[in-house]
Amino acid sequence: MNEVRRKFVGIIFGGQSNEHAISIESAKAIFAALNSDINKKKFSTKVFYINRNGKWFDSKDSLLILKHSKDIDNFIANSLFENIKIFENIDCKDIDIWFPIIHGANGEDGSIQGLLKFTQKPFVGSGLLGSALGMDKIIMKLIFSHLKIPQVNFFIIQDKNLDDNNNLKIICDQIIKKLNFPLFIKPANSGSSIGISKVINQYDILDALRKAWSIDHRIIVEEGLDVKELEVGVIGKKSLIASEVGEVNYISDWYDYDSKYKTNNKITIPANVDPNLKEKIQTLSIQSCMALNINIFARVDFFLEKGTNKIYLNEINTIPGFTKNSMFPLLWKSSGLEIDELVAKLIEYSL
Repeated sequence: MNEVRRKFVGIIFGGQSNEHAISIESAKAIFAALNSDINKKKFSTKVFYINRNGKWFDSKDSLLILKHSKDIDNFIANSLFENIKIFENIDCKDIDIWFPIIHGANGEDGSIQGLLKFTQKPFVGSGLLGSALGMDKIIMKLIFSHLKIPQVNFFIIQDKNLDDNNNLKIICDQIIKKLNFPLFIKPANSGSSIGISKVINQYDILDALRKAWSIDHRIIVEEGLDVKELEVGVIGKKSLIASEVGEVNYISDWYDYDSKYKTNNKITIPANVDPNLKEKIQTLSIQSCMALNINIFARVDFFLEKGTNKIYLNEINTIPGFTKNSMFPLLWKSSGLEIDELVAKLIEYSL
């Protein structure tokens, strides 16, 4: 009996975004899952690293980089690696499917998805359109508003030059009139809470706008509420399924970058919510993904307002983290899928 040929999976990691380091940790977890006892007979893996300047590295060099990631900059500087032109002289001819795990800009915004389409090989994750819509907080919120999906009050800035102090003053006055404090000021295209500020009074708005403006010239301002942070994992292709609902109780004042990746937050899975409310959250998570043409895998984040139990959709992450602290694999573990089974299922959906 002939042995079934293993599928070659090309993991792409690193990238130019501010979430470079998170991508490396996610790639490590996926690489380990594909090389687990239950997967190593089904899959072979190659890894391809993109550095902070957008340079690609071949698979042999990328594997060494993945293993030396704690001191990656010095490791590369002291090595004889030569970066390559995209797909030129790169050993990717035997790749059956790509697994891009680049978070943030160029990874979740449709850029890498568009590039990979030219290889005429499938890839894990949402396509170009779903990725672009899921990354852009402004377009996403406008679509959800049209569909009457509940969201917190928000204010959009996308056609003003914030280098102009007169524009800044006008915008600050408009924000104060429309929204109640506290506020969260966010770049329209960013992830892992990078560039986001919590503002509790009018005097801090200017600095928060400048911080967001330094990352993206399109900004969204949201009204803050007293909430619980709930998250749901969604997987599937034509038919989507939702995981258990999880809650993150963070140590800091809000769920910022350090809270997500550098502290031991209390994670409760399943979350302590009413069964009817849980079902509503799961239904909304699937509905919102379908509205943006998002499939294969995503994490959908919600707010549950304390006191009223009102649900508000926060955002969708089309390439959520796979690190040891990441909610997405933890949600599915609680739902009966270990990470090695989860990764295999995502690949099977995509082939």
